[in-house]
Amino acid sequence: MSIEKFSLEKVLSVHRWTNTLFSFTLTRPAHFKFTAGQFARIGLMVGEELVVRAYSVVSSPFDETLEFFSIVVPDGAFTSNLQHLKVGDELYLEKNPYGYLTLARYQLPLPQDLWLLGTGTGLAPFLSMLQDFETWQNYQHIHLVYSVRTESELAYVERIQEIAESFGEGHAGFKFIPIITRDPQAALHDRLPVLIENGELEKFAGLEFNPASTHIMLCGNPQMVEDTKEALKARGLTMNRRGEGNIAVENYW
Repeated sequence: MSIEKFSLEKVLSVHRWTNTLFSFTLTRPAHFKFTAGQFARIGLMVGEELVVRAYSVVSSPFDETLEFFSIVVPDGAFTSNLQHLKVGDELYLEKNPYGYLTLARYQLPLPQDLWLLGTGTGLAPFLSMLQDFETWQNYQHIHLVYSVRTESELAYVERIQEIAESFGEGHAGFKFIPIITRDPQAALHDRLPVLIENGELEKFAGLEFNPASTHIMLCGNPQMVEDTKEALKARGLTMNRRGEGNIAVENYW
């Protein structure tokens, strides 16, 4: 891979949520423009090889820095090195963003109800979307659904509240819905596909899926994305293609 495609950026901060989840911020070069929901390709040198992975951007498109959310993959060629990141380190950032998990892809149905369904680090692109005033202006209802295994993995909870207060000031239709799958005492603790099949997610949210008004975005564990897609399609919702349809997912490679 040509290293000329990348700029070298400095690590400004590192926040460790758990032993396997962490966030970090980088300097943002003036040339790096992106749309909320897109991902960047980040690289680091492992020996003499540049190893690159895709990371959705957490930051608002208008922020002066770039923030990313990462999980540590055991024995992973990339994250086993990235997990030791510290302030002042340098990472390679590909000069162009990628991805089509953006709200602009929706042409029909028209914006009304937005469901953002994520697991683990799949929360990242949704935080970026919620830090764009246009999202709040276009949708009457916004439901951010975040599924994790344990309560300790519920990252960004305070930040989500801050975003809702600052970007969604006066917006009465926002709900943050956490799911904790390994806590039987949690209000919602089944997997997302199950909660869709049995109607519990809609009941908890107080809003039903409607092919005529619903936009749904999925990001996270590939098996969750696949199973949730099928559960939604069984409810009459369709994949978004050429601007039409309800369900959108991201393909990183």
